[in-house]
Amino acid sequence: MRLDDPRGTGGNPYNRRTVLWVVALTSFLIPFMASSINVALPTIGKEFKIDAILLGWIATSYILSCAVFTVPFGRLADIYGRKKIFTLGILCYTVFSLLCSLSTSIYFFLSSRVLQGIGSAMVFATSLALLTSAFPLHERGKALGISVAFTYSGMSLGPFLGGFLTHYWGWRSIFLSNTFLGALVFFLSLWKIRDELSEPSKERFDFVGAVLYGLTLVSMICGFSLLPESAGVRLIFLSGIAMILFLTWESRIASPILNIGLFSRSKVFAFSSLAALIHYSSTFAVTLLLSLFLQYIKGLNPRVAGSILIFQPLIMAIFSPIAGRLSDRIEPRLIASAGMSITGIGILSLSLLEDSTSLNYIITSLVVLGFGFAFFSSPNTNAIMSSVDKRYYGVASGMVATMRMIGQMLSMGLVMLVFSLKMGKAQITPDVYPSFIVSVKTSFRIFSVLCVLGIFASLARGRLRSKVSNSADMVEK
Repeated sequence: MRLDDPRGTGGNPYNRRTVLWVVALTSFLIPFMASSINVALPTIGKEFKIDAILLGWIATSYILSCAVFTVPFGRLADIYGRKKIFTLGILCYTVFSLLCSLSTSIYFFLSSRVLQGIGSAMVFATSLALLTSAFPLHERGKALGISVAFTYSGMSLGPFLGGFLTHYWGWRSIFLSNTFLGALVFFLSLWKIRDELSEPSKERFDFVGAVLYGLTLVSMICGFSLLPESAGVRLIFLSGIAMILFLTWESRIASPILNIGLFSRSKVFAFSSLAALIHYSSTFAVTLLLSLFLQYIKGLNPRVAGSILIFQPLIMAIFSPIAGRLSDRIEPRLIASAGMSITGIGILSLSLLEDSTSLNYIITSLVVLGFGFAFFSSPNTNAIMSSVDKRYYGVASGMVATMRMIGQMLSMGLVMLVFSLKMGKAQITPDVYPSFIVSVKTSFRIFSVLCVLGIFASLARGRLRSKVSNSADMVEK
């Protein structure tokens, strides 16, 4: 019996636990880096003497790289093996984390961030596929919930430990700690993951589709960052053309990099992916905006700011396993839609920030936001991964990560657009604090509107249980 048997009767339970803990450690590591670096951005900006737009590119360059390469690596994992791509990704992530810590200029640093993002894309494209392959349907939500809990644990400790490391040893210590942890996970994955968990495919890799897909994303986010200049408009127009060409190409070839039919054949997959895109578009930049607000407007140091930002991911880490287990018993769309609604309330409360806003108000908003995020993410991921055939686990895993990355990229793109319109290309100094506060509030208002749209997308996905039951019955027969 194969380990990825959807009935869950096959496979070595020891190997399942091994896969779970290795994936969980990577789920902790990468978000830990992402959230910790947000706290260090003001310090990095001072060292390299860069404006707010270029400061935003420290996070955006990494996210853009992840978004461009996640789907291609998900497809490569389905063709050549998920364990191979996963292990190579950890290695790349570790090496380029070290290079980030050795950067002497902002452009060398940004280049290293791009390469670090490629390694992360390999991990994102395969981690959920490994878990879904290893665990049977009736245990999948619990396993995914544990993985998501580790993700949010990394996000929880990131601001606190990142602020602590930055305050006492400088921002480079964040990347050095990631180098050490990455090396540990790399050797652990080589040693402990014994099975490939997928069978090599004879299908060809779609290079043309990969290029068109990358061109779509790169031109879109670069266009966002350049608006309202004419070059930004031209790049967004180019992105639209590239997207049309990509969708046309993918619908006509035998082995596409992204199986468009997954969206047309499965309403659950399509609307769950859309809901994930909207959710991450409306939430990712929250930590960045609050980190800058707390340090520039409230005058807090990185350590104290990180201690406040820890509340959101801490709540997410506590409640994600609970939400994951609930999604094994209750329709995921109901839990996820409730989570999206609560997220919207938390973001709307942040749109009322002023320089006189109390820290207790900010903490309460973060707690509400974290609760909503927890009850959206695990059930929504469970719905996506359980709505596709096992042949497409790599693509579906890549799609979950891609929706997250594109959403995060759009979130940062919207923030950079608002900064550009409200502040221009200026460093964040006391002279521009009033326009900075307006930029923060405007961004949160946009995000709260997106959450309302996300609620409708989440509810529109339809029922998962009847589809899964029919699929399991067919396998049984």
